[in-house]
Amino acid sequence: MSGADVLTFGCRLNLHESEAIENHARHLKDVVVVNTCAVTGSAERQARQAIRRVHRDRPEARIVVTGCAAQVAPEKWTALPGVARVMGNAEKMAAASWQEAALRAPPMPVADIMTAPMPATPVVESSGHTRALLQVQQGCDHRCTFCIIPFGRGPSRSVPVDEAIARAQALVAAGHREIVLTGVDIASWGTDLAGRPQLGALCRALLRAVPELPRLRLSSVDPAAFDAELWAVLADEPRFAPHLHLSLQAASDLVLKRMKRRHSRAQAGELIERARRLRPDIGIGADLIAGFPTETDEQAMETLDFVREHRIPYLHVFPYSERPGTPAARMPAVPNARRQARAAALRAAGQANRTAFWQGLVGQELDVLMEGAERGHSAQFAAIRLANGQARRGERLTLRAVALDPDALVAEIA
Repeated sequence: MSGADVLTFGCRLNLHESEAIENHARHLKDVVVVNTCAVTGSAERQARQAIRRVHRDRPEARIVVTGCAAQVAPEKWTALPGVARVMGNAEKMAAASWQEAALRAPPMPVADIMTAPMPATPVVESSGHTRALLQVQQGCDHRCTFCIIPFGRGPSRSVPVDEAIARAQALVAAGHREIVLTGVDIASWGTDLAGRPQLGALCRALLRAVPELPRLRLSSVDPAAFDAELWAVLADEPRFAPHLHLSLQAASDLVLKRMKRRHSRAQAGELIERARRLRPDIGIGADLIAGFPTETDEQAMETLDFVREHRIPYLHVFPYSERPGTPAARMPAVPNARRQARAAALRAAGQANRTAFWQGLVGQELDVLMEGAERGHSAQFAAIRLANGQARRGERLTLRAVALDPDALVAEIA
């Protein structure tokens, strides 16, 4: 078997990095890379199960474990049967780490991520995706009580503007029609650069320097860190997608305080409504944790009411899962059944909001990036099904939404 097999757990950034690993390791044989996630204990269990399964089914394969869980506690993974090497988050992005000679050399200790420089993240130009991820930031300086990621990713580090522009130009030249800025905490982009530029300035610079880029989108962003230029870009730049996904987590002020989040319920609500005043068709998304320790029924209802009041259509809902080593794991737990029930209620509210939001787009002309002959996404991130004809993958079309399916807007060529 030629080329390493990469198993990925966790976030979009891990997926992006796995593509780079696949590119670096394409010459290897009988190597399986497990790119782990440390967000929850459940994510780690899934990775351990995958390692045991690989070792059972392919005993000759060399297993390399990397990612945030490997960074946080490398000794736990070294002890697993079949694991040939544990590699930290800094080392995994270096092409030299994936040379045969390097893999056969005695293992090196996992580097201290708190002092490591910004890992080099190659531009993956041939991933086959219509939209491309562009990593512009790494690490996090905040200490939310439920999260161990700063200890897996290190402090916040930024890709300089000129380098980000060069990467964006390469992605557009390779045929990508949309770029999604990603990182661990992209709202903190620039805090470590000279002059402390902010995310809005980066977005403006990219759009000016790469005029042939049809669409720029943000991945998840902290609602506490919107800067003035970012608001201006949202208001006056049509190529900036009318879509914001917020790292909200909860909408009860007491729960937010216990999470050590930096925004309040009122601030999040004002952000959403301000965005809608600037771009009335904007699609709003949010990450939410259901059943955070100490959360009462009343506090859970505050979050559910917020989702309904502000009509948030795109929800990523996670029942709280203990992450050993975090302050939240030592707080009084909510019973698991209650966590699941609260998550189900949030998902149901999000589904109702999504249906209403998409229904409101019926009759409008939409800018759609096609991801297949009949499927794509609008600038608002609405799923689209083309009803009259077929398109080329990566084609950008103006379509009129005419009806609503359970899982997509039905659209026709305008």
